[in-house]
Amino acid sequence: MTIITEYLTFNTKGDTDIIDITSRVDQKLKESGLTQGSVLVFVPGSTGALTTIEYEPGLVKDMQDALNRLIPRELEYAHNRMWGDGNGHSHVRASMLGPSLVVPFNDGSLMLGTWQQIVFLDLDNRSRSRKVIVRITGE
Repeated sequence: MTIITEYLTFNTKGDTDIIDITSRVDQKLKESGLTQGSVLVFVPGSTGALTTIEYEPGLVKDMQDALNRLIPRELEYAHNRMWGDGNGHSHVRASMLGPSLVVPFNDGSLMLGTWQQIVFLDLDNRSRSRKVIVRITGE
């Protein structure tokens, strides 16, 4: 069993910026030389999240719209009263989606569905420099 830890870094626009990171995760897997196991993708931070979607403009907009309907920015959040940073909605959205994702791989390839991509969601109310941890475990 081998464990390899890698990192992805990138800049985001904030405000529910959704970024396809599938090819970058796949590249780290290819570089590892491992053929079977799992990849854990994790965002250290409380306003970013990871999930899978069909990454196409219509669904990206649908996802952004759904988050705006479910957890509106305009509501009053205790976090905003406490810290005054206006991103209470960002923290709630991120906690609902979650900070991590596990994807199995076999024959050196991620076992994603045909229309399934790994996406990072920047839910903060401002642009950020982000780091995502990619931990590859396998043989």
